[in-house]
Amino acid sequence: MPNADKPFKQFYTEPEAALILGISLSRLRALLDEHIFNDGTQRPEDLLLRASDLVLLKFWQRSTPNPKVLRMPKRV
Repeated sequence: MPNADKPFKQFYTEPEAALILGISLSRLRALLDEHIFNDGTQRPEDLLLRASDLVLLKFWQRSTPNPKVLRMPKRV
């Protein structure tokens, strides 16, 4: 995320958002499809994101389980 020393832009393109979040463009689009465009609507071609959108996307990125991590079953 941009730090407090740099001014925020009003809108970010998908490639800019992916770069800021440190993820690939395909991963960004997967997050958008999973959490926002999940009701059958199509993702717009020229989607613009706000800084608040990036905060949510960062949260969703961190809360996504890592498929490489084996979860131990709960003890009974």
